[in-house]
Amino acid sequence: MASIIFVTLSVLSLFLCAGTDAQLSANFYSTSCPNVETIVRNAMTTAVNNEARMGASILRLSFHDCFVQGCDASVLLDDTASFTGEKTALPNAGSLRGFDVIDTIKADVEAACNATVSCADILALAARDGVFLLGGPSWTVLLGRRDSTTASLTDANNDLPSPFSDLSTLLTLFSNKGLSATDMTALSGAHTIGQGRCFLFRSHIYNETDINSTFAASLQANCPFSGGDNNLAPIDLQTPTTFDNDYYQNLLSQEGLFHSDQELFNGGSQDALTQTYANDFSQFSSDFVTAMINMANISPLTGTAGEIRLTCSAINS
Repeated sequence: MASIIFVTLSVLSLFLCAGTDAQLSANFYSTSCPNVETIVRNAMTTAVNNEARMGASILRLSFHDCFVQGCDASVLLDDTASFTGEKTALPNAGSLRGFDVIDTIKADVEAACNATVSCADILALAARDGVFLLGGPSWTVLLGRRDSTTASLTDANNDLPSPFSDLSTLLTLFSNKGLSATDMTALSGAHTIGQGRCFLFRSHIYNETDINSTFAASLQANCPFSGGDNNLAPIDLQTPTTFDNDYYQNLLSQEGLFHSDQELFNGGSQDALTQTYANDFSQFSSDFVTAMINMANISPLTGTAGEIRLTCSAINS
């Protein structure tokens, strides 16, 4: 298992991010809800102990939140009469998981600090803890986000990267959110944990040539050419519930599960960085922390914008 480390480089990133949005602070709840991080960590520990995959699911939930309208917990909202939420968007429908875990954490936090901590902040903390509990790094999460009062099905369908995306599309989609090529390649390392559905990698294992033939054949047994669309495979076949750098080592051997994964090492601009991460977990871990901090600061609602939802799936009445 990868060693659990605290990445000191994150301190510099925190200062940079604080300059970008001075209303976010590591100490935002120090008086109003001083135990919030402990409450979130305890609930996430229970969830991950019950199902290790949940750490990956919460991390993905956070990613899909931040890439649509910013990190405002819009992804958690159910449909209403006035808007269609993001849960039924093509990248989300039938695959986003962990809503019940976030609801449990929210209930625990509300019991301690009523109407104080946003769902957006809970999701940011839970994503950090999911990584840590699976052997990855920890970092200081800036807090003070508020929750949106709307969601966007259209943006969810248009703004989220796809497992079918090529390198150019990935770089563009991340750049659109203010994230660098390094951020993109580091955040892709979240695929060191979690699982993917057959229909999302079927074309890669049957129709493409940038894949190890033995690896492709091993996946075809559980992902037939027709049918079995929802059959699961680990994105990192080696250590699917450990946050490490095996994902990048797999790419060097042409064993990326998704087309978009193998694009990071396929004769393009990210080959050298992918090789660096494959050889140096510490460098990957450090860059991943920086990228997570950068992502968590995409267009947060602060001050009097938005609201503090009492239930994460619904706006306040």
